[in-house]
Amino acid sequence: MHAGPPQTKTVPATTAAAEGVSALPFAALVIANVALAFGPWFVRLADTGPVAAGFWRITLAAPVLVVLALASGARPVALSRGLWLGLVVGGVAFAADLGSWHLGILRTTLANATLFGNSATLIFPIYGFLVARAWPTRAQGVALLLAAIGAAVLTGRSYELDPRHLVGDLLCMVAGILYTVYFIMMSRARAMLAPLPTLALSTLASSLPLLAFAVVMGERIMPAAWGPLLGLALVSQVIGQGCMIYALGRLSPLVIGIALLIQPVVAGTVGWVVYGERLGVLDLVGVALVAAALVLVRRGPTVAPTGSTPDVERA
Repeated sequence: MHAGPPQTKTVPATTAAAEGVSALPFAALVIANVALAFGPWFVRLADTGPVAAGFWRITLAAPVLVVLALASGARPVALSRGLWLGLVVGGVAFAADLGSWHLGILRTTLANATLFGNSATLIFPIYGFLVARAWPTRAQGVALLLAAIGAAVLTGRSYELDPRHLVGDLLCMVAGILYTVYFIMMSRARAMLAPLPTLALSTLASSLPLLAFAVVMGERIMPAAWGPLLGLALVSQVIGQGCMIYALGRLSPLVIGIALLIQPVVAGTVGWVVYGERLGVLDLVGVALVAAALVLVRRGPTVAPTGSTPDVERA
């Protein structure tokens, strides 16, 4: 969904393949996933309803993101109707993702919530290959296989046949599908907009749907303690999503998707330390497989991000 022809030439996939994965965007991607992994913990600590916590995550972060977007010096451009629609759809999808995910967080383990909530791990790379009309290379295929096995190991270890967890797992799986829609919309918007304006506009589109959802569900909206909600807004939305949106314009869907598996590893560690949700040997095997997949996509060639243009030339 472009506002018009890109202001610079799209980076050819062959050029990106030759260059591999650059260090700064990859570092931003790792930081994003580590920061986002703390989101479920903040939701558990919040004394509002889970969907209301999502509303405050967005609402408290929005002014910060708007100020940062204005301070970034990005040139204003006239956005096309299609680009506006994409930003709104992405924002609403993100709101629905947060709503269903936050409901699931309270009904399952932190590792389960983060793993199922990031089912975009495999869906988003498939989207990337379809858009690029290219089959994965051998290294990419091995990376995807290792990531899938690692995810399966983590799922098998953390999943428990318990009705209390089943509902939470299903809610988090729905959230993962909605998260993929958000990724697709944001990756298209990043073809014309710089990271901070993209995130600020999509964040503004998420606020009212979350508030309406929380009110309809009869949740407690106003908190007694603001600490967890401020942590959720700053760590998950400003730092986590900020770094993620930056990476979306620089890295391929394959790299983005596999890196999402960092989140259940970190969240599982938090769950182990804080709530006694212990990790076993197989969990560590799953972590090792995920790490190996990340090393492969970090070192190997990769398809360019869909519709990407250099950030310095974007609005």
